[in-house]
Amino acid sequence: MNTGEWLEQAQSYQAELTAHRRFLHEHAETGFELTETREYVRRQLEKMGYTPSDCGKAGLVVLAGGKRPGRVFLLRADMDALPIQEQTGLEYACREGRMHACGHDMHTSMLLGAAKLLKEHEDELQGTVKLMFQPAEETLEGSADMIDAGVLENPRVDASLMIHVMAGMSIPSGSVIVSGGGVSAPSADMFTVNIQGKGCHGSMPQNGIDPVTSAAHIVIALQEITAREISISTPAVLTIGSVQAGNSYNAIPDSARLMGSMRTFDEETRTLLKKRVEEIVSGTAATFRAEAAVSFDSGCPTLKNDAALSEEVTGYAKELLGEKRAFNQAEFAAAASGSAKNLSGGSEDFANVSQRVPSVMLALAAGEPEKGYPYPQHHPKVMFDEAVLAQGSAVYAYLAARWLKEHE
Repeated sequence: MNTGEWLEQAQSYQAELTAHRRFLHEHAETGFELTETREYVRRQLEKMGYTPSDCGKAGLVVLAGGKRPGRVFLLRADMDALPIQEQTGLEYACREGRMHACGHDMHTSMLLGAAKLLKEHEDELQGTVKLMFQPAEETLEGSADMIDAGVLENPRVDASLMIHVMAGMSIPSGSVIVSGGGVSAPSADMFTVNIQGKGCHGSMPQNGIDPVTSAAHIVIALQEITAREISISTPAVLTIGSVQAGNSYNAIPDSARLMGSMRTFDEETRTLLKKRVEEIVSGTAATFRAEAAVSFDSGCPTLKNDAALSEEVTGYAKELLGEKRAFNQAEFAAAASGSAKNLSGGSEDFANVSQRVPSVMLALAAGEPEKGYPYPQHHPKVMFDEAVLAQGSAVYAYLAARWLKEHE
């Protein structure tokens, strides 16, 4: 298996990959509403000779290989964008109040490139590569939906991998960082608190029950969980991002609503936070004569990286890219004079896959601040270095093929 050939072939696709990325970027769509996106991906896969299968509400799956007996390796790319008004000024910017500000258009384009590479090498594959094109990652709903629809079965997946591009990183574009064994992304839970009071005239509060007072005390009380009930050595964040109540100067509203999120790096802490949020919300509201209920809207568990798979994938990445462009998490942290336990606060719903099969997450540097890419993910001006598209395609394809060969 000639590593140079994989990179060279992928590089020959660069113009095509750039065209994919720019179409997807200009036609950004969110959540499960991926009409143009999914059909574009479907058409490109069909041109390569694949027969895509719908999976769940808006996902697509294709299989490469299968001509020789072997295991099944899954590659995942997310396809959805964010509800952000783009401010990049790019000629292919989305004009519809949506934006690929997290780089999912890059991921999808790279997996299309990997699909083409794998089709070229299909006779060599010792087993099957399953390609998972996923919706609704940003809402933390897409992977669970595809899992429920059977993406990990028929054929059953033995191991899996995802790549996430990273902008604003002061390391050369195209560098790959392989997460070490253990948790690399926290669980996430989005919740809503509905508070029911009793509306009345603002001059006669004794005739009503003020839900705003309850909301204010609940916001403050919830912060006591991370401040006073969780050890300093246990990372956890609880944020209230929205407070909504009333629309008048002189009326006490009938109800109020809070919206928030919480993130933890272990399931025990996640369970504790959920329990205490419910207790504090109901108890605090009752103190002020109101009623309140919590609903957990969407979420995902922690993303677990399999230690053995991480070690293997690091070796394969070094084979493909060289020692100066591929690192494991500890090597990268040491080179950056940081900590190997420098945890990211961003959640990733690939976590649902990682809880079921051995998995690993890779970061692909895609833009240095010093070279015109100063903005981070989710910023309305963030841009990504398209030069990494071919390399990302090769990384996806080669690592899967190499793992199958090693485990034949």
